[in-house]
Amino acid sequence: MLEAYMLIQVDAGAGAKVRHEISSISAVRIAHSVTGPYDLVARVQVEDMDALGALLSDIQTIPGILRTLTCIVKGMAREP
Repeated sequence: MLEAYMLIQVDAGAGAKVRHEISSISAVRIAHSVTGPYDLVARVQVEDMDALGALLSDIQTIPGILRTLTCIVKGMAREP
């Protein structure tokens, strides 16, 4: 299992719509609106690097997304 955080920059005014669409993807565990250079942060969980690449390709086709940055988590922590 592979976990990553995706930082997502969107067009002005598109944050809520993009967050809603991203949240409907099964691999996305949670998506937050944030402040700073990126507008959204999504935590994702997939089987392997191939699945992460496919997920990233899918996410990047969502209208309103300008840029993404993916940060892979090493040593996934367990949640209570």
